[in-house]
Amino acid sequence: MSEIKEQSLDQKFKKAAEIITRAKSGTELPEELVGIIKIAVGEDNVDFLRVFEGKNSYTMEELKEALKNKGIELTEEQILTKVESLANNGVMMDQPASNGTMIYRILPYGRIFDYIFMRDIDVEDEKIKELARLQHIWHEKRKERVQKNYEKVESSIDKVIPMGRMVISSYSNQATGNEIEILLDKTIEAPQELILPTQTVQEIVEKYDEIAVGNCYCRNHKLVLGNPCKQTKLQDTCFTFGKSARHTSKHGFARLISKEEALDLLAKIRDDGLVHRAMHLYANPQLREDAICNCCNDCCPLQGGSMVSPSGHHTNYLAQINPDLCIGCGICVEKCGQLIIELNDDNIAERDEEKCIGCGVCAYLCPENAISMVKTPLRIVRLMPPRQK
Repeated sequence: MSEIKEQSLDQKFKKAAEIITRAKSGTELPEELVGIIKIAVGEDNVDFLRVFEGKNSYTMEELKEALKNKGIELTEEQILTKVESLANNGVMMDQPASNGTMIYRILPYGRIFDYIFMRDIDVEDEKIKELARLQHIWHEKRKERVQKNYEKVESSIDKVIPMGRMVISSYSNQATGNEIEILLDKTIEAPQELILPTQTVQEIVEKYDEIAVGNCYCRNHKLVLGNPCKQTKLQDTCFTFGKSARHTSKHGFARLISKEEALDLLAKIRDDGLVHRAMHLYANPQLREDAICNCCNDCCPLQGGSMVSPSGHHTNYLAQINPDLCIGCGICVEKCGQLIIELNDDNIAERDEEKCIGCGVCAYLCPENAISMVKTPLRIVRLMPPRQK
């Protein structure tokens, strides 16, 4: 305990940031990131968090022993109080393993901001305002760094880890009610074991008995900054499933809902042209879905209009525009989340095939049902933010 006591409070929070982000000891982390962690962890819990250095999760008995080895004597009740505080701020998860044993583990850094802003927040709350400010500054610095080193960043884009799998909105077109044509593309080569079954968001929801929904943290972030979303007024659009649904509802980030309510919400989400992004356990698209984000162009840092840094997307689809049916209305241009559709000189919509993430929004909203979806083997589409001139 003496080593911990000798450290200044700033040093302790920097160490906490290293533990949560799994950065190497001594790594210079952005001050905004450390600031967010400082608010989420708090002075009362910063020493406790030190026990997770080098180990991500514990049972209660393991946690007691590890704390004792650190010279920290806490009763089980005191430990649970700290766990509750940290879990309420998105730092920890307290959920049972498959055998029923309760596990206490550190969540990835991104959950802190995401979970806190999934709540019904008070835009005038000073803590919330400071978290939003820090996140905004960090995003802006990342944008600037990408733009300043654009060629270098672009040359290493293959290292970007995909954040989710794109899921199409519907098999039918909004305006006509007719089915969207699904074509099979056999020309794209990919390992056969990576092919996923065709799924819409509705089919994913039907798989789960435990479903929770919370506010979109990206839109809440922009709301606090005084820049509310222009694409949609919907807020409760972040879905979690299974263990994650139990956790988010337990700690007030989301509320449990029925499948019927989830499907009703998704119908409204679909009609507002939001992009469905399935988040998988351990970011592995072959494992179960953990959540579904429904992303807008105004606020999401993974979308073309608001992209902060290079993004990666798993997808099984590719949009294909029929020029004979296209009337040049421009709806697909406006609604494309990645801004990769334009009207050509003949006033016909064209999309950049290499940048299409296959979300299906354009096919669903096209009034002429002029866009089909090509089913492909699972592939990764990586995109750069638009270059600023």
